[in-house]
Amino acid sequence: MQISHELQEHLLGRALLLSEIPFALELVQSHIDKGFVKVIQTLQKGQCMRCGNQDQSLFATYPCYRCGKNCIYCRNCIMMGRMSSCTQLYIWVGSEPNWQQSTCYWEGQLSSQQQEAADRILATVAEKSELLLWAVAGAGKTEMIFAGVELALRQGERVAIACPRVDVILELEPRIKAAFPDTTIAVLYGDSDDKQRCAQLVLTTTHQLFRYKNAFELVIVDEVDAFPYAIDKHLQYAVRQATKEIAAVIYLTATPPKSWQREFFQGKRAGLLIPARYHRHPIPVPTVQWIGNWRKAIARNRLPQVLQTWLQKQKNPFLLFFPHIELMEQALPLIQLHYPNVLAVHAEDPDRKEKVQLLRQAEIKGLLTTTILERGVTIKQIDVAVIGAEDRIFTEAALVQITGRVGRSADFPTGEVVFFHHGKTTEMSAAIKQIKHNNQVAFDRGLVDYR
Repeated sequence: MQISHELQEHLLGRALLLSEIPFALELVQSHIDKGFVKVIQTLQKGQCMRCGNQDQSLFATYPCYRCGKNCIYCRNCIMMGRMSSCTQLYIWVGSEPNWQQSTCYWEGQLSSQQQEAADRILATVAEKSELLLWAVAGAGKTEMIFAGVELALRQGERVAIACPRVDVILELEPRIKAAFPDTTIAVLYGDSDDKQRCAQLVLTTTHQLFRYKNAFELVIVDEVDAFPYAIDKHLQYAVRQATKEIAAVIYLTATPPKSWQREFFQGKRAGLLIPARYHRHPIPVPTVQWIGNWRKAIARNRLPQVLQTWLQKQKNPFLLFFPHIELMEQALPLIQLHYPNVLAVHAEDPDRKEKVQLLRQAEIKGLLTTTILERGVTIKQIDVAVIGAEDRIFTEAALVQITGRVGRSADFPTGEVVFFHHGKTTEMSAAIKQIKHNNQVAFDRGLVDYR
């Protein structure tokens, strides 16, 4: 029997419901009969075979139109299509295509510490092992992975670069496509047009990995500490299930979880610390400034004087972080009295990509934002302030990541970071301590120049 290459490409490395397969049932069945496609029940022994859910409170029943019975289904991943007790997952178990050998066309030059990281990544890919790359924000993590990705692609392997945040994926997309123009690349997120595309290199949110099983020989998880991946065991399951049994897994982050940091320093977790940025300038150290009861001031339709003063002296474009959408939207018209050319953005904003681009192109003066832009966004010349830095949403990791938006470019390696607060917190102190510590380590290693 001749293999249907279209069906092969559609199912390769995936576990899909029949409703997600745009081919005739007869064609699918013929490939099942020949052993090219495997069928498994979606729910087995109290576990969802797509998302790994075993929490019985996340299962429910409904009157099923397929079988005419009351079927159990998984509520945890229902947004990706209903997984019920009478449905099956279809998995390709036949031969894989011969991928075209790809070349990396990035022509930049790595710094000495970037090269050290690239060498460790190459060794990890060759050995099919695991690595934590702990690199400060702005260290140039993306460029460090290029050589490892190229090695995997040249070996005919599939690669996934995954991140919890859509904004990070959108930021990476043009850089990855420019570096690997001859490689088939799919970019997957909620509204992506590439979901039916078979690709050797997949750039994806971690949620989209639920549809993959035993697919990749190299998985790179960027921003591994980011919400929701860091606290969602189902997303962690998705990464494990998408990875082949013999594979390399590389975790990238500027702010590893505390448990990972302990394991790293104790030698229990293989990793590498990159404490400096590629342009040899230290990370800006935030200043802390009391702002008073800013919530009450905004509720009374006025801006705190401290914030007004900061806005009036701003020469650079700026990001102004707020802990909650409602407070941000209340503050927007007040700030627009000073700067009409200012917008606000949050996770549910359908225009957030376009608004970030306007700031990047200096077509607006600033953006008010929630923590959605705390990571993965690079703007060459930017200052940052946090309003209500005492709020519990601004953890040590979040504040470090927010600080990391400033001074990323070699052309503009400095900038201002201010934590405006109504009561200083241990998280603020810890973030500043971590930044100072990494700067000192970088200086001691001769990796930064204090000027």
